Amino acid sequence: MSADFKNQVVVVTGGSTGIGLSAARLFLAGGAKVVYVTGRNSGNLDKAVKTLGDGATGVVADVAKPADLEALKARIEADGHKLDVLVANAGIAENNDLGATDEALFDRIFDINVKGVYYTVQTLLPVLKDGSSIVLTGSIVGNKGMPRLSAYNASKAAVRSFARSFASDLKARAIRVNTVSPGVTRTPIMENGLKMDEDAINGFAAYLKEAAPLGRMAHPDEIAEAILFLASSKASYITGVELSVDGGLAQI
Repeated sequence: MSADFKNQVVVVTGGSTGIGLSAARLFLAGGAKVVYVTGRNSGNLDKAVKTLGDGATGVVADVAKPADLEALKARIEADGHKLDVLVANAGIAENNDLGATDEALFDRIFDINVKGVYYTVQTLLPVLKDGSSIVLTGSIVGNKGMPRLSAYNASKAAVRSFARSFASDLKARAIRVNTVSPGVTRTPIMENGLKMDEDAINGFAAYLKEAAPLGRMAHPDEIAEAILFLASSKASYITGVELSVDGGLAQI
């Protein structure tokens, strides 16, 4: 992707760790002038911005809170920028058991993963250039009935649906909208969201050796590279699609 994003302005929500952090780093490496990175935790965000270096701007924001998204838009406007790329990446994953799922858990997942994605795009539309690119982070679970994840699965199915609808809604502005759907990716969400310990993670890795054609988990950079592809001019005739980056897990 080397210089494909020269002088561009990018937003990556949920960019403090994992896939979002990798994407922000690669956008900067590709020549982006400014990458706005959001996160809910100010400590993690500060560390991310320090790691990313020049060109990274951290904005503390919870995508489930429209007021935070309005503040993000106001910051972009105050800086005199218009966006070339929006990566709506912020999301959470938590287990839920059918028959024992409380409303607070359900609402938390949908507020961030569904409402958050919708209002991220809607709020930032006025600062998106015509002909810009939006990439949503989905998941292969949007197409698979993974056990103990029904709320998360459904939230990611909604994200995939948004890409189709937004692509139609924004065609007059030539804004492309696509979804990257990762497979199993080694990020802190395993520990922090799914509460997996080392044995559980190792067991999942062993399962993937047989279940996935490529036989392993993804590194966040591998997902981020797909995000950059869809955001770039190399994908100029691609909109409304879901690109599964999953080592073949959901494909065979």
